[in-house]
Amino acid sequence: MDYLKLNIKNETSRLRAVVLGTAQSNGPIPSIDEAYDPKSLEHIKAGTYPIEKDMVKEMEAVANVFKKYDVKVFRPELVEDYNQIFARDIAFVIDDIFFKANILPERDEELDAIQYVIDQIDPQKVIRPPEEVHVEGGDVMLWNGHIFIGTYKGSDYKEYVTARTNMEGVEFIKSLFPNKIVKEFDLVKSKIEPRDNALHLDCCFQPVGKTKGIIYKSGFREESDYVYLLKLFGKENLFHITREEMYHMNSNVFSIDDDVVISERKFTRLNAWLRKNGFTVEEVPYAEISKQEGLLRCSTMPLIRD
Repeated sequence: MDYLKLNIKNETSRLRAVVLGTAQSNGPIPSIDEAYDPKSLEHIKAGTYPIEKDMVKEMEAVANVFKKYDVKVFRPELVEDYNQIFARDIAFVIDDIFFKANILPERDEELDAIQYVIDQIDPQKVIRPPEEVHVEGGDVMLWNGHIFIGTYKGSDYKEYVTARTNMEGVEFIKSLFPNKIVKEFDLVKSKIEPRDNALHLDCCFQPVGKTKGIIYKSGFREESDYVYLLKLFGKENLFHITREEMYHMNSNVFSIDDDVVISERKFTRLNAWLRKNGFTVEEVPYAEISKQEGLLRCSTMPLIRD
């Protein structure tokens, strides 16, 4: 059989194939105890948790953009009453290797729902890390010779449901890619305040185009981590977002090409900066989905880029 020829070396090259989550049959509104992150918790308490039909509409808007750019889109098989929006958490591709994430155990069925995609990949290129290795796709960001990984180095790691990638995860990736520069970033975590919780690296940083990036300085526990990116990209190439913009997930856009970015339509300041820098911005409504502390990058999992 012809296997899918996986190829992901960065965040921005021309996209050819992607897994896009689904909001259909999303299940009942979670209880306070069931919230995985402080932003969902905030909306559960306020009675503003997103409803299914709104989220389905938002995801279809993204599917339509992919259609416009002739991208092959895979959707998860439907699991009744189950949240399957955030395809990036459950798996990710580096080069031509597909990694299954050791996610929160109650999310295992999300992986089963994309098994039909995994079956189209050379089995020798599919890796499930050992149990002690925690690493989720939102924390793994590729920039050609670099792999950036978000983590949490606090000794209270186990107490944080918002700490998704551990140092074992970082070491595991390092061991598999000795020729790349693997750099971890210690992220700020909060169980209760979404404005101070970088759930994944893509909540406070993401490259766009070949040389630019979006960054939130206070998402990093160590200033030296922020300075590392500042030096690598150059201050003039980084768009600094505010605490409120980080809360609305301005760094969680998604690139279809070096000069094409899908962004939330309300990100006016960011979208203007992107356009000024020569990007085509495909604006979509995604504010309802963002209430679950995830946005465009979180709900997409690229398989093939040029």
